[in-house]
Amino acid sequence: MPLISVIIPAYNSEKTIRDTIKSVINQTCNNFEIIVINDGSQDSTLEIVSQFSDPRLKVFSYPNAGGAVSRNRGFSHSSGEFIAFLDADDLWTPDKLELQLTALQENPEAAVAYSWMDCIDESGKFFRPGSHRTENGDIYAKLFLTCFVETGSNPMIRRQAFIEVNGFDETLSASQDYELYLRLASRYNFVAVPHTQVLYRLSSNSMTCNIKRHEETSVLVRERTFNKAEKPLPRNLKQHSLANFYKDFTFRVLDMSANPSRGLEAGRLLSKAVKYDPSLIKKRVFWKVLLKIGTMLLLPPKLSQYVINKKKNLYNVSALFQYMKIDPFN
Repeated sequence: MPLISVIIPAYNSEKTIRDTIKSVINQTCNNFEIIVINDGSQDSTLEIVSQFSDPRLKVFSYPNAGGAVSRNRGFSHSSGEFIAFLDADDLWTPDKLELQLTALQENPEAAVAYSWMDCIDESGKFFRPGSHRTENGDIYAKLFLTCFVETGSNPMIRRQAFIEVNGFDETLSASQDYELYLRLASRYNFVAVPHTQVLYRLSSNSMTCNIKRHEETSVLVRERTFNKAEKPLPRNLKQHSLANFYKDFTFRVLDMSANPSRGLEAGRLLSKAVKYDPSLIKKRVFWKVLLKIGTMLLLPPKLSQYVINKKKNLYNVSALFQYMKIDPFN
């Protein structure tokens, strides 16, 4: 019986699925099974997966039902004591499973291990770092404040803990991973592996590109978690959490290629961030953000992208925005 079950939901992932599976096969820890859930793909995803001869790899095909359902379906086929999910366009470093497994074995009170994450572009090149935040033990309130686990491809979860929280919420069209992590954190300790081991691919097909859908579910998850918290949360934490969310998504939009529609979207998100954190307008970076938004709105896309690339020091607000997040715990 494998010690770890790696579950990969895949929908029309022909461009990336091969490298994703290779990043699992090349792990330094080899006591695992790989379960690929083909979620009704219409491209050559299934054909590419079928080319792998590794006996640890199993493939199951279903009609398209979305990420949450596919992950739960993958779990139903799994047998490992530990569960790790990996999106079909993301990658792991070779020591990801080994170090997370060691962290859980050395910390039996913890049910979840997570690592640092970096973002890569569509070609697999480094794009920007993740938050690289290290939190251990009872992280519930801190995780509600900001989702530093960052991606569904990150944690390793004890099987029994996943069962006890009833898996992914299949009613959510996005934010299912964050909602699961909050339910896990409300009951169990987490342990961090302070190394970059997850490479999250930014692409036009990423769920985060559907900003409004992700916004709706993210706000819903925060509202629902705060109102029905199994453990009490500080009264002002919901407002701080929403402020951090809107700051994060503003800079995600600003990191995309420049065009007027994205400028409008960034402006809308920035206004929401100011609503929940009025102190933003007193900070210098706020005006740099407005300058970048104005450039995207007023100039043709190619020219605005040229200007932004030419003046990187002036327009690089992403890193600065990370430091604008509210964190009453530090």
